[in-house]
Parts: sequence; C-alpha cells; structure tokens
Amino acid sequence: MPVAPALDLINQARELLAEHGMAVLGAWALLNLVVSGYHVARIDVRTATHHFHLMNVAWNVVNTLIAVWGLLQAHPQQVAGLTLPESLAAQTHFENVLLLNAGLDVGYLAIGRWLQGRAATAERPERMAGYGRSVLLQGGFLLLFDLGFYAVYHQYAAQLLALAP
Repeated sequence: MPVAPALDLINQARELLAEHGMAVLGAWALLNLVVSGYHVARIDVRTATHHFHLMNVAWNVVNTLIAVWGLLQAHPQQVAGLTLPESLAAQTHFENVLLLNAGLDVGYLAIGRWLQGRAATAERPERMAGYGRSVLLQGGFLLLFDLGFYAVYHQYAAQLLALAP
C-alpha cells in the first residue's frame, strides 16, 4: 500500500481512538455525576460519605468538561493529508499529554492519602476523610485510564515509524 493511503488510515484510527477515549472519560464522569449527585442530596452533610460524593460531583464536572473538549478536538474525518512528520508530531504530543496526566494522577493519589491522614487532626475530620477517599478513587481511575490509553495509543507510533523511509 502506498504511504499516503496507509498514513491516512493510521491517522484516522488514531483520531477515532482519541475520540473513544474521551467518550470513556465522559461516561465515567456522567456515571459519577448521576450516582454521587443522587447521594450527595440524600446523605447527612456531617458524614464522610456526603463529602466523598460532594467531591466526586465537583471532580466529575471537570472530567465532563475535559471529555467534551476532547471530543470536540478529535477530527477523525479531517486528518487526511497530514504528512508523516505532522503525524509523528501529533502522536508524540498526545502521548506526552497522557504521560503528564499519569504523573498528575500519581500526585492526586498522594494528595488523597494526605487528606485521609489529615483527617485525624482536622477540625472537620469527616470532610477530609470523604475528600481523601474521593481523590483516591478519581486519581486511581485516571491513572489506570491514562496509562491504559497510552499503551493502546502508543501502538500507532510503531505503525507511523514503519512508514518512514
């Protein structure tokens, strides 16, 4: 197969994968908004569980915005004609974003543990404990999501490099 059609197919597949990844993030966010939104309105505000669900709602408003932005940025039908250097640059850029996000996710896990530890001496321990649990859950999901997404997305790098002269 000539390079141009093969390159167009790879680029389209990469963009479709990015689009699907953002759909997964959006589905996670909407699930959290529905479940935690339901519970936050029905659980006593003086409990760690209330603060867990409250943080989940706040966190997933942001995840929803990121997912919508990502879906709007993916253009599977508009990547035809990218050159190999442009394709490699796009591949590298998105991989770097995923790796940066994974590093941030590790930071979220550390913050979640810190919040849980701080609960023992906090003025409102239920808030710190609930927030900590939520940040651990969300950070853990995002770490798995970003690393898994990177592993799948990185397969296109080898395909692009195979087209290099």
